[in-house]
Amino acid sequence: MPSLFKHTNFVHYWIGQIASSFAFQMLTVGIGWQMYNLTNSPMALGLVGLCQFLPQLTLTLVVGHMADRYNRRLICVFSRLIMTMTVAVLAISNITDHISATIIYSCAVMLGAARAFEMPANQAILPNLVPEALLSRAMSAIASAREISVIAGPALGGLIYLLGPTTLYSTSSLCFLLSSVIMFFLHYNFVVKAKAPINMTHLLGGLRFVRNNKVILGSVSLDMFAVLLGGATALLPIVAKDILHTGPWGLGLLRCAPALGALLVSVYLSRRPLEHSVGKIMFAAVASFGVATILFGLSSTLILSLAALTLMGASDMISVVIRSTLIQIETPDDMRGRVSAANSIFIGSSNQLGEFESGVTAAWFGVIPAILIGGIGTIAVVGIWMYLFPTLVHRNRLEKDNT
Repeated sequence: MPSLFKHTNFVHYWIGQIASSFAFQMLTVGIGWQMYNLTNSPMALGLVGLCQFLPQLTLTLVVGHMADRYNRRLICVFSRLIMTMTVAVLAISNITDHISATIIYSCAVMLGAARAFEMPANQAILPNLVPEALLSRAMSAIASAREISVIAGPALGGLIYLLGPTTLYSTSSLCFLLSSVIMFFLHYNFVVKAKAPINMTHLLGGLRFVRNNKVILGSVSLDMFAVLLGGATALLPIVAKDILHTGPWGLGLLRCAPALGALLVSVYLSRRPLEHSVGKIMFAAVASFGVATILFGLSSTLILSLAALTLMGASDMISVVIRSTLIQIETPDDMRGRVSAANSIFIGSSNQLGEFESGVTAAWFGVIPAILIGGIGTIAVVGIWMYLFPTLVHRNRLEKDNT
């Protein structure tokens, strides 16, 4: 099998992904810790996730259309420049001592809007940078790059925060700027087969395609509901401070633990891609995610919490690689922008909306019950989805087959 890293364009793309992910993960630590210090409210942490999700929801049809009609590389460049300026606002607000929950919410909305445009364009670029035979490995390599950043970003972000939130936000802003510059110089020839008319038929094409393809619909909805219920990342500042009695450095470790598990799995899958029973493996991975979430909820020590989060990250990465590869292989290139936009709604629902759900349930029932409810709900979703999507359960290979 030829090496991925002989493809120069892929290498540039890979480095740009590291810089962007590094910036976002450091930013997540800073926003979470500062918001909880300002408000001491689990609901406030959940609202940050909701503020990022709503723009993704409302802009889905527009961003998918643009990713299929306009140069995807330039969309990524401009989106990351907006992220750069948004994070700079947070840094300036701290310098001038005007930072508030309202400013953080406003910046979260801007970040959500920028990511709404960036995500489908960015996802749709990759299949044009490597041969299809290398796509599964490329997905794993990109996941490895992201998880390296997720490990280093939160841990370093927690340490940088000790120097003040201004320093952290400034560092994050510079990383976003570096990523946009790298993407600007990426050699990527985007060709539009035909200028599709702007009408609802075209705009809804991605959602319609996902709805009609049971393999894609089952995999993305499984991930959405599982992480929506089982994602406890929004509660990590509370767990770190009130349950584990640690500081920003401990929060950084908790943030990077899932990425460590994900990195180990993604490196393995980039060398040994899945070849058989991918459907059953995906369901088993999501169930393991639920079990690890329950273990995390029951933990009262930092070491056990780190172990549970590592298992969560490893399980989630298996699901991510299978889902992402299936989407790209099953989708025609001229629809990848709209389908990726539809997929971003599922991702946004499971991440940002999941943070809101975690904040609400924690406010109602308490932090530990909220985490346990989420883990149990994830396992229940796996059973229901195995019944609803038998085609996905019996999917044997990532490539199209007749099983």
